[in-house]
Amino acid sequence: MATIDLQSQLGSLIKLQRVDSEIYLLRGEKDAKPQAVKLLEAAFEAKKQSLAELEKQSLDLQKQRKDREGELAAKEEATKKLQTQLYSLKTNKEYQTMLQQIQDAKADGSVIEDKILQLFEQADKIRVEAEKEKQHLKEEEKVFNEQKKKIDDRVKEIDDRLSQLDAQRKQVLPEIAPKMLSEYERILNSRDGLAIVTVKDNSCMGCNMFVPPQVINLIKMYERIITCEMCNRMLYVDEGS
Repeated sequence: MATIDLQSQLGSLIKLQRVDSEIYLLRGEKDAKPQAVKLLEAAFEAKKQSLAELEKQSLDLQKQRKDREGELAAKEEATKKLQTQLYSLKTNKEYQTMLQQIQDAKADGSVIEDKILQLFEQADKIRVEAEKEKQHLKEEEKVFNEQKKKIDDRVKEIDDRLSQLDAQRKQVLPEIAPKMLSEYERILNSRDGLAIVTVKDNSCMGCNMFVPPQVINLIKMYERIITCEMCNRMLYVDEGS
């Protein structure tokens, strides 16, 4: 009777392990999802930086242009003042000096005008690049949202499946003696969610350790739980295979 009981208990543990193995894998997958979302967000933020940099360049160019326009206005105002004073001068020397100052001011103004034109051209170039980057970013945002939605949907699928597995687990638990269940769960928690494994081709399927024929015979006797000498997982033999 005890032999049949132990064989039955092992059968229930095997059923429980199938459920727990899937639970372990799904929880591992779910636990990795927040990091996956963070990586997506970081990649998207990095792509946004390119546009931010172009916008910063555009603002810098606007400021430079306004500064230059202010300089030009000051030069033009100074030139006007010099011109109004020009005909009030009494000597030819004063007149020539003033005339030179006017020409220098006009030359300086011309240089500033050239610089303003360059800034306009640079700003136009940046504007075109920014528009392209905005369009590119729109497409990237769409991809990001789609990828994030896939992750969110997968998490929901995992949660739904975990609920089903939890219900299945609760159905199996009453079939297992408390002491045996406690030992199973101790191994489960310390061995990456794998507490009971089969022996195949004289090897433990948990760690690939060689299992001698005499140990396999002990397993088949169902007198006590046999564990692997290497990984300490519970062993069983699938006699139907």
